[in-house]
Amino acid sequence: MTNDTPAPTRHAPPVGGFTEIDGNQLFVHRSGSGGPAVVFLPGASAVGLDYFGVQQQVSRFTTAVVYDRAGTGYSDPHPLPRTATAVATEMHQLLRAENITGPYILAAHSLGCLYAHRYTQLYPREVAGLVWLDGLHRDWDVFMPPAMSLAAAAAPAPDVEQLETIRTALRAVHAELLAHYPERVRHALTEAKASAEWIRAGFAERNGLPELAIELRAGPDLPEVPLVALSVLGADPNQPVEVMAEIHDGRRRMDKALVSGVAQAEQRILTDTAHHRLCFDRPDAVVQAIRDVVARVRRH
Repeated sequence: MTNDTPAPTRHAPPVGGFTEIDGNQLFVHRSGSGGPAVVFLPGASAVGLDYFGVQQQVSRFTTAVVYDRAGTGYSDPHPLPRTATAVATEMHQLLRAENITGPYILAAHSLGCLYAHRYTQLYPREVAGLVWLDGLHRDWDVFMPPAMSLAAAAAPAPDVEQLETIRTALRAVHAELLAHYPERVRHALTEAKASAEWIRAGFAERNGLPELAIELRAGPDLPEVPLVALSVLGADPNQPVEVMAEIHDGRRRMDKALVSGVAQAEQRILTDTAHHRLCFDRPDAVVQAIRDVVARVRRH
């Protein structure tokens, strides 16, 4: 099912390969063995290999899978944004095509949590556990200040001048964030993430957040499975202190409400990292959350 030869117009991934789903070549990289398999769902502007460091640690005790949604990362271009149903269905088909046996533990970050929630709605028997990594929530706007609403996340694609500024900044950021990755992974990923195509995809995927929330509200709540939610309440030098206090209060209450609706759930608060840095600054906390959910699933 996997074809390791990428299309000539696509950035070549340093690891992994491609599987065709509905005419799209999707990037996927699998490590480890055993079950339940852990599947990582990236946030907006993130890609599967952003979680490579965490994946390698998780692969020591179970199967760990990273992939890129169509239209993002190393996968084929596709119109964005997409519905949560389209993304969840695509992931379901990919896991089947790769012969990765469920039920799965979904380790979802940011926007990926909306897609993970939709997966649980469509395929409840295929989800054994959840790890919520500072996730978006269908009731986000209920808890967050208006300036941080889902609609406010939408932004037009950058023009040429803005794009160059962003590319320079991204190279510097990822040189630091990926410093401990293997050189071949670090170099390839840093260059690809600074490309115009990947930057524009990140902007485009944020444009449909309110619609995703509406889509999810039409379906059931999260299932009764083991769940650990990591809430990131670290400082952000780009935001005024009073704004961050409001955001942190909303995040704390939102994730508390999330776990209170699931019997086997708990919230863990981290104050020493930021949203986009979670898996780089605190891989230990992420891996421990996954390990704990894996252990709970295996006990039942």
